Amino acid sequence: MRSTPSTPHDEADAPATSLDGPATTPGAARAAETPRSQGVIWLLLAAAFVVILNETIMGVAIPHLMTDLSIDAVAAQWLTTAFMLTMAVVIPVTGYLLERFTTRTLFIAAMSLFSTGTLVAAVSLGFPMLLGARVVQASGTAIMMPLLMTTIMTLVEPEHRGRLMGRISIVMSVAPAVGPTISGLILKYLTWRWMFILVLPIALVMLAIGARHVTNVGETRKAPLDPVSVVLAALGFGGLVFGLSLVGGEGGGDTAAANAAHGRTMLVALAVGAVALVTFVARQVLRQRTDSALLDLRTFRSRNFSVSIALMTVLMAVLFGTIILLPLFMQRALGLDTLASGLVLLPGSLLMGLCGPLVGRLYDKLGPRPLVVPGVMIVSGVLWGLTQVSETTPTAMLVVAHVTLSLGLALTFTPLFTSSLGSVEPRLYSHGSATLGTVQQVAGAIGTAVFVTLMASGAATLVAAGVPEAAATAAGVRDAFLVGAIVSLGAVVLSFFVTRPDGEGPGGGVGH
Repeated sequence: MRSTPSTPHDEADAPATSLDGPATTPGAARAAETPRSQGVIWLLLAAAFVVILNETIMGVAIPHLMTDLSIDAVAAQWLTTAFMLTMAVVIPVTGYLLERFTTRTLFIAAMSLFSTGTLVAAVSLGFPMLLGARVVQASGTAIMMPLLMTTIMTLVEPEHRGRLMGRISIVMSVAPAVGPTISGLILKYLTWRWMFILVLPIALVMLAIGARHVTNVGETRKAPLDPVSVVLAALGFGGLVFGLSLVGGEGGGDTAAANAAHGRTMLVALAVGAVALVTFVARQVLRQRTDSALLDLRTFRSRNFSVSIALMTVLMAVLFGTIILLPLFMQRALGLDTLASGLVLLPGSLLMGLCGPLVGRLYDKLGPRPLVVPGVMIVSGVLWGLTQVSETTPTAMLVVAHVTLSLGLALTFTPLFTSSLGSVEPRLYSHGSATLGTVQQVAGAIGTAVFVTLMASGAATLVAAGVPEAAATAAGVRDAFLVGAIVSLGAVVLSFFVTRPDGEGPGGGVGH
């Protein structure tokens, strides 16, 4: 985060202070790393896991929500779409928030928003109230991940970052993956409200501990807020995520007019998002000349950051697309129920979490390339293997495929997080973290849209031709994974260009 002298006339802009005393500059913070600062990082990791988990936890509950709230499937899906949409709108603003406000203030704000949203969701009297609660939840979630990444980049010496970034990979990749499994287990025995009731005490305890013990990292500065950039970011990233969420869906009615209206809404959202995003980028390029950009894009001057972001986009799309597609395949083609299909994905998700710290330690010793290259190759190989699934595929083979895919992703996420942020200037850590968070949301929406659309369109064509639904669904899934496999070949090529940032130690190349 950038540091500039503050004035005595603006308390909010004064150097950050905490119960541990005044804040330090990033370099001093690393030099003064203590067990307590490690405790703060662990608290941030745990809090981030809890809040990110809620991004995908609602998908399995749609049938229950439709019955209890008397809504249709389109409305119920908005409980997930609104969460992703809010994340996409808020995360680009976190680069500014991380410069303007202290670590402790942002942690309290994030967990207060999330806890409030969770409480309202648990006692919701109807769909509008529950939808509003999801938006409040997502607002807190959007702040947490960039806050965690920036704190680690500031506190931890470069040669030890891989180990802690390995734990971040647990949050960013495992939490969304296990969400459907956890919700499936809860819904097997309890109502959908318990998905929030069980989380609320955990969130409140973390809020209380964090309010007392979170220390401030770095110094704040009087960062200017550009309202025009905020609006453009909301329209750009929000429009793209919303438009992508509509791809492959239907209008919610049985008439051609309803479906046509749905298609027009999708195209308008994508067009508005694209135009606003181009305008947003142009405005940031102009404003960063005076250090007043909402999201500073000078992070992309690092070739390593740019390559890592491109790879991250592909891999996050694969992760989210697979999370959606495999349960659909298992339920529609293999006849498994919701809980069983969720449990099939559990071993791979747990493996990804267990591998995170180990991969982080290997990164510290070897650098990114010896991990990223084989990891991406494994992901590509699994995607090509999944192009052969059919309605007779044994469930055990899907477990093996998902476990292997998770291993490949585990080998890539931690090195990409660490090398990408380590390649930018320290004063741009907050903007790099915000960019990574934004990429996760947009890539997740892209992966979900592309995979589901290809599956649905392929299956619909075959069903219309008289093919049984199970066989048609399997064929549509093969089409989706084929496209993913072809795209993964480009990722394999890119993986050879990922290097260790300058100054991180042996085993790397040029980071900028």
